[in-house]
Amino acid sequence: MSKWLKISAATLAASLTATVAASVAVYHSMTHVSDAEKEKGHQKAVSENTAADNVWYLKQPIQEWRQTTPDGLTLRASYIPAATKSSRVVILAHGINHAREQVIPIARLFHDHGFHVLMPDARAQGESDGHRIGFGWPDRKDYLGWINKVIDEVGDDVKIVLMGFSMGASTVLATAGERLPRNVKAVVADSGFASIYQMAKTTLRRDYHLPANPIVPIADWLAHFRTGSRLSRERVDEQLKRAMVPVLIIHGEDDQVVPVKHAKVLYDAIQGPKTSYIVPNTKHIQAYAHDPKHYEQVLSDFLEQYL
Repeated sequence: MSKWLKISAATLAASLTATVAASVAVYHSMTHVSDAEKEKGHQKAVSENTAADNVWYLKQPIQEWRQTTPDGLTLRASYIPAATKSSRVVILAHGINHAREQVIPIARLFHDHGFHVLMPDARAQGESDGHRIGFGWPDRKDYLGWINKVIDEVGDDVKIVLMGFSMGASTVLATAGERLPRNVKAVVADSGFASIYQMAKTTLRRDYHLPANPIVPIADWLAHFRTGSRLSRERVDEQLKRAMVPVLIIHGEDDQVVPVKHAKVLYDAIQGPKTSYIVPNTKHIQAYAHDPKHYEQVLSDFLEQYL
């Protein structure tokens, strides 16, 4: 072997090793959460609310609900009973690197309209067990668990709405593609993504300033090795094609975190009853803050058709 060929081979091997190492590091950074980071997410969720919303939450007769997942995690949630007798429950889903407190403003809105409210901490977030974020895919099974727990606790005639934000939006959309009890009447997704694989590419370019290829494809195989599931096969839009429950898609037109094109992909995938609310001049999960009255009206008009 010539000297230059040896040098080229060594350079190629070093480059490949560096790329694989970078893929491993990025995958770990994107999916692994320490206890300190979980607490930071909890504090972030609280800090983003108004003082009035946080005080409202603390004054509620909160019940701590738990479930144990098939893979051995204990998940925790806050349950707030309706102020008056009701058969309506909303199960809310927060975004990545946050906790249940992020959804307090919407919990308050639903509670004011006579709903019981369930606010889970996602796996590996808040006070729930785990250190590997699932980006909504394994979480869909967790939400089936919460749905069944609501039916057991509230009664067979309960009417359930699922609503999520960002990662939580993709969680409830992925859940919608499962075989759901008839009690689930509607799903609302604010700023959800259609593909975990594509979001990994977007996040890599935006947050890490690294090329998506070949790092994300390598991370895809690493995910399969670690979890048994490839990111490229965790398609929320494909899952939605099986959904039978009515869906409302909400998205900000100027979303720089989850580009608005995801909303179109998700909407087009839905075969059943569907509505979309695309909000001009609005960033990620800011549609409610942008125009609370119109947001509430859109939400009310949609839900009253099915509850």
